[in-house]
Amino acid sequence: MKEKKKALAVIYILLSALFFSLMNMFVRLSGDLPSVQKSFFRNLVSLVFAAAILKREGAWFSGKRENIRYLLLRSGAGTLGILCNFYAVDHLVLADASMLNKMSPFFAIVFSYLILKEKIRLPQALIVGCAFAGSLLIIKPTEAVFHSPAALIGLLGGLGAGIAYTYVRVLGTKGEKGPFVVFVFSAFSCAVTLPYLLLYFQPMSRGQLLSLLLAGLSAAGGQFSITAAYFHAPAKEISVYDYSQILFSAVLGFFVFGQIPDALSWIGYGIICSMAVAMFLYNRKRTL
Repeated sequence: MKEKKKALAVIYILLSALFFSLMNMFVRLSGDLPSVQKSFFRNLVSLVFAAAILKREGAWFSGKRENIRYLLLRSGAGTLGILCNFYAVDHLVLADASMLNKMSPFFAIVFSYLILKEKIRLPQALIVGCAFAGSLLIIKPTEAVFHSPAALIGLLGGLGAGIAYTYVRVLGTKGEKGPFVVFVFSAFSCAVTLPYLLLYFQPMSRGQLLSLLLAGLSAAGGQFSITAAYFHAPAKEISVYDYSQILFSAVLGFFVFGQIPDALSWIGYGIICSMAVAMFLYNRKRTL
């Protein structure tokens, strides 16, 4: 049963990586709009989607009062992660923003250790570290990442996402339903960004609105998938698969934007795929 749950977790996190890659593609296609406005529409679609699922399944809050704190912590950290990531995308080159956002698997492992007391074995830490090194070959951060204020905000976004994923895991172990976790997070994020939207709303074309709605739909798929992933397995065992988002982004970049990876990028793809296989084999060996 444990092995089956782990396999499901890997499938879910791969799905989330695909959905979030599609989200980034649609956000980029939406053009020059404020990052907070993009964030609002991204979460609004997720909110409607989650509410529909909750109504269909008749699921709601578990009733455990201690979970309210974890829901708010997950929502606050997740909102911070989104806003900081979108700000970094708007103020840094896309490669730098992507690198900073991909710090989230590291932070998820660290906070899983601090909050959940999940032990981190050396091979697992080394595999995730090698995967991150592979991602650096692909995104090639510039020197601006070391002295730009936006870079610090981008890193804060990765931190927020890592904390959020940890509390998703906490809520999963405490019996909260995935759609409700997504619903609370989406509602919280919309409430936080709504005042800015009302004060500084920028008119959009139909194409921009459609792109943001599709980004929101993709984000909803990503949120449900990654919530399910961390419900099924610890971060130390599945976080390496989150780097598959870079591979999906490369494919979409080629077909949608005509971006062709260079030799270093192909080496990076090979390293990431190898580390995913290594993590799979290591976890399988430990369960035999």
